[in-house]
Amino acid sequence: MNDVATLILGGGRGTRLYPLTRYRSKPAVPLAGKYRLIDIPISNCINSGLRRIYVLTQFMSVSLHRHIRNAYMFDRFSDGFVEILAAQQTVQQSEWYQGTADAVRRNIGCIKHRDIKHVLILSGDQLYRMNFAAMLKTHRESGAEATIAARPVNREEASGFGIMQLDDSGRVQGFVEKPQKAEQMEAVRMDPSWIDSHGVESQGRDLLASMGIYLFDRDFLVEVLENNDFQDFGKEVFPESIRKKHVNVHLFDGYWEDIGTIGSFYRCSLELASAQPPFNFMMPEAPIYSHARYLPPSRIDEATVRNSVVADGCILEKGVVIENSAIGLRCRIGPGAQIRNSVLMGADYYDTAVDIESHQAAGKPALGIGSNAVIDGAIIDKNCRIGRGARITNSNGQVSADVSDDVFVRDSVVVVQKDSVIPPNWEM
Repeated sequence: MNDVATLILGGGRGTRLYPLTRYRSKPAVPLAGKYRLIDIPISNCINSGLRRIYVLTQFMSVSLHRHIRNAYMFDRFSDGFVEILAAQQTVQQSEWYQGTADAVRRNIGCIKHRDIKHVLILSGDQLYRMNFAAMLKTHRESGAEATIAARPVNREEASGFGIMQLDDSGRVQGFVEKPQKAEQMEAVRMDPSWIDSHGVESQGRDLLASMGIYLFDRDFLVEVLENNDFQDFGKEVFPESIRKKHVNVHLFDGYWEDIGTIGSFYRCSLELASAQPPFNFMMPEAPIYSHARYLPPSRIDEATVRNSVVADGCILEKGVVIENSAIGLRCRIGPGAQIRNSVLMGADYYDTAVDIESHQAAGKPALGIGSNAVIDGAIIDKNCRIGRGARITNSNGQVSADVSDDVFVRDSVVVVQKDSVIPPNWEM
């Protein structure tokens, strides 16, 4: 694995995840109480024996840079690193990245080292666990110039993905981007028995969707990027590669989720807090790493917690009820508060005694969730101050709305943006 360089794409503006991306990039969005999305691809690389990792960033990347710097430090006796490649203007280039392929092209010098033979391209906003050593094995044994990870999907899911058709050897022969019509899907349909015979249970699914995970021979990738002005891997580089080179598929059928919208983030977060989560963080053989914060254990004082996760450093006071929710770091929840079907991202700090006194004098709620507050079907971003008796429930059933400067509804989920202050007894 030492001859593989990994490039993790930090994502664009993340408009579909707004307002969670108002102050941060997509890969920096908190996940499952104590992680961030970027921890997933980096952990997969480390667990697969990949130690040469570049993260390409551009939009709202300060918190992402800080997290990577604090979390991923290899010892000086190894050649491993997680290095940030931030977008920059140069004498040759005055524009920012124009797409995924353009971002890699601008940093192509990093993969031209003579000891790099393969380049792995990953997204920074997907949730999955994959052994990339198995993908590299597939790539080498097939003799392909490029290999793409694919998973079987049914026809209802197919319209959101690039769908591939393979020959009997697993070589890609056809590709349709986000097919909408039945005849388009039929043109790239696979025999489910072929999928079953290659170690993945098709369960009747007859379409293979691209996961946006690419493994290239280094020389081929350099040739493609230097001889073309392609801007996007999925829409341009990959289809062109199919026409001219040998592109193979690596089949995968574990849990995989693209965290692209508020709705998908919310649904995924609640699934991770359930009694039988589809993605298991408790796997000692393949852990998910993150920033070690050295927080105290959470304290629970006569509270009721069901089907939920509670991160480190929290205080749940008397009479609190938490159901089907994810509670983030340093979250303080006042007496009698009720949290259901919600994601609380916690806080970056604790209020000191002086802070509390000054906030009380200014009539400002304390950091966290006030007493007797009710939160249902919501995402409360970091460092929010929710006043006592506030009700955040989307009682009007809105699908999309800008309720105030601090409160939004997206995909029927109420989102209170970072650092917001909600006054006592406020309702929606």
